This record gives sequence, structure tokens and C-alpha cells, in this order.
Amino acid sequence: MTLKLYFDFLSQPSRALYIFLKINKIPFEACQVALRKGVHLTEEFQKDFNRFQRVPFIHDGQFRLAESVAIVRYVSTKHSLDNNWYPKNPQEQAQVDEYLEWQHHNTRAFCAMYFQKKWLIPILTGKPTDPDQLQKYEDNMDSCLHTVETIWLANGPYITGNRISVADIFAACEIEQPRAAGYDPTEGRPVLKAWLERVRKECSPYYEEAHTVLNKLAAQGGKAKL
Repeated sequence: MTLKLYFDFLSQPSRALYIFLKINKIPFEACQVALRKGVHLTEEFQKDFNRFQRVPFIHDGQFRLAESVAIVRYVSTKHSLDNNWYPKNPQEQAQVDEYLEWQHHNTRAFCAMYFQKKWLIPILTGKPTDPDQLQKYEDNMDSCLHTVETIWLANGPYITGNRISVADIFAACEIEQPRAAGYDPTEGRPVLKAWLERVRKECSPYYEEAHTVLNKLAAQGGKAKL
């Protein structure tokens, strides 16, 4: 039975999983979930699709799994992926996992929060975020991006060194998100910019496919509507 991936391209981990599955040639059925329409908020969705009412998640026959990092590990084990994307070598895998664990309270948290406060919540509520509060969110995100550039990318062209991995996919998808709110994460960050361009190229054409919606929003300078 074909693996089903449920996702929304406005979701950063959704894009990362989509790219990861595509680039590793893992067959799956793409099932888009329109979060903006609130379809995930119904009791039926919670019962029949995902108890946490979020994306991404997978159905693999009768087996259901949420949480993007758990899905990466499950798919990698089931399909015996033995390459740079999620390596089997214990030390190399641990380095990838180190970033995937770190990102939850750093790259993901700060980039997502800025995006929500600057763009998403004002659109949903009709009320802009207080400028002083928004500046704090931006400062936190700036500090995080500085860490990515000066620590995670200090020892090689990719997050874990000389080879691209799923850590780079997840990092890139998170760092792309603020562009929808009119913020360029690469401005004044040449190392980060060069890395992001490498990731885009290495993951082409699936990277561009997954970011079609976000790129359209970014082209409108953070003034797009849902």
C-alpha cells in the first residue's frame, strides 16, 4: 500500500518532508490539507486522520505517524536509506539528529514565530502586532540566524559538514518562512546566503516545487492575503 503524506506547503516541515521523500525516490501519495480552510479542526479529521490535528503526518497502511522528524527516521529505517540524507553511520547520524533536535527551540521556533506575528496573525485577526513586541521577535530570529551562520555553518558548506543532509532541508525550509512576511533572512549574511543557494540547487527541482506558494507570497513583499 502506498505511503500517504498529508501536508500543506505553507507548513515548513511539510515542505521538508515532501522534498526528502521526493529526493530519495520514496513512492508516496501527496494529500494536501488546506489549513487555511480549517479542515483540520473538525472532530472527523481528528478521528480519521491525525489526533493532533496538524500537518505533516503520514498513513502507511494502517500505521499512522505524526511529527516530521519521527517520520524521517521511520521512513529511513523502513526503506534502508544509506546515504548522506539520513546516514546510517552512528556518528554521522547523530550529527544530523543534533541539528534536528536543536531546531525545535531555535530555528523553527524563532522563524515561525516571526512569520506568525508579522504576517499570519494580523491577517487572521485584522490587527497588527505591537511594533515593540514584533521587534523582539525579529531580534530573537536575527540572533538565531547568526548562530546558524557562525556555528552550524562554521565547519563546512552544510549543517553537518561537507555533505548535505536532511538537516539542511529542514533548516532551509524554516529559514525560508520569514520571506512570506517580507523579511530576507540572507541580507547581510553571505555565508547563510551561499549555503541556502547550495541547498536549493542540490534539492532541485523538488525544492522549487515545494516553495511555489511561499515564493508567490514573498514576491508580494509580505502584503499577500490568504
